[in-house]
Amino acid sequence: MRMTHLFTKTQKEPPKESESANARLLVQAGFVDQLMAGVYTYLPLGLKVLQRIQSIVREEMDAIGGQEILMPALLPAEPWKTTGRWKDPGPEVMFQFKGLGKRDVGLGWTHEEIVTPLVQKFAKSYKDFPVAVYQMQDKFRNELRAKSGILRGREFNMKDLYSFHTSVEDMEAYYDKVLEAYKRVFERCGIVAIPTEASGGAFSKVSHEFQTPTESGEDTIFVNKAGDYAWNKEMFPKMKDGDDAPDGSGPVKETKAIEVGNIFKLKNRFTDAFKFTFVDEKGKKQPVYMGCYGIGPSRVMGTIVEASHDERGMIWPKSVAPMPVQLVSLQSKDKTMQEKIENKSEALYEDFKKLGVEVLWDNRDMSIGEKLADADLIGLPLRLVVSEKTLKEDSVEWKLRAEKEMQLVKLQDVLEEVVTFVRE
Repeated sequence: MRMTHLFTKTQKEPPKESESANARLLVQAGFVDQLMAGVYTYLPLGLKVLQRIQSIVREEMDAIGGQEILMPALLPAEPWKTTGRWKDPGPEVMFQFKGLGKRDVGLGWTHEEIVTPLVQKFAKSYKDFPVAVYQMQDKFRNELRAKSGILRGREFNMKDLYSFHTSVEDMEAYYDKVLEAYKRVFERCGIVAIPTEASGGAFSKVSHEFQTPTESGEDTIFVNKAGDYAWNKEMFPKMKDGDDAPDGSGPVKETKAIEVGNIFKLKNRFTDAFKFTFVDEKGKKQPVYMGCYGIGPSRVMGTIVEASHDERGMIWPKSVAPMPVQLVSLQSKDKTMQEKIENKSEALYEDFKKLGVEVLWDNRDMSIGEKLADADLIGLPLRLVVSEKTLKEDSVEWKLRAEKEMQLVKLQDVLEEVVTFVRE
């Protein structure tokens, strides 16, 4: 994409009201636009990031047998009244209002009440189980104080997976399979997300959150010595830094973290409410057991920014960056040299397109300082600079966003080098 074609613009200064890095940098770089507190428009670059995260999540959910569906966001009150959640937590969480005919309706903040009777329509015999369905959908939460950019919004993107089983053992086996799939999702997204033991609330004794350590985190967790498992402080309020881990694995380290996913063993909390049973091999009715598993792609996007940025801007992992490469054409005062820079940049851009390499080409008529500052702010993994200096060396300047050093790569080698970088 040519930056002269991109309708959005970067801002020289971050929005004054933004207290979090993701809100500040995503708006300043032109990835999102705030409509009101907790509600954002995803602009072309930001939408590409969100879609790449969604693609990773989708691939991993498909790999464990999930079937994708899309449920409505506008929901009738009746299913929620069946489970008691129309009043508790009710309007403190759910946007509720009257539709035509004074019918109670609300906007979905989660979908247990909708998916359970949906699957009940089709799964009746033991032969129909297990069932695992998921969706990616914008959800709505009546947050009293939306904050932290896209981390805590009133409208947010969510992947919710629901599984249905004929036994607790089968439910727990699938729960463990999802836990491993979640590890792969976050690893592919380029962030550390530690499985963290947390309260299961009204559903079960224990659930698991996936927490990304960062100073801007809202949660406090205690991480084991190996760094691959943690406990939420809400379960162990008297624990402190350096105490022995609950599983005896050594001293724990207290740290702030952002929750990027969670999984619950719902058991029969919702299936019982809807009288959802199945007929076993002997023709007898038996209870259906259920699990739910959430990842917020928009929250993952915000977390990546919180965990991967510096004073100059964002640092996107290659797997989720809107494009892997930023091509920057610097200006020259010499007219002949300027034509050479433009022609060589154009040729590189077209060659990259033919090779299927997505490139953001800064072909704007702007100063060197502005272009390089914007490249750092946007934070694509690889920056290639074509300038008077590089062309005299028959080269381009190659710099990884996550590193300080730069090098010259010969023009004759740059296409092959970039393709290798993108595909590794």
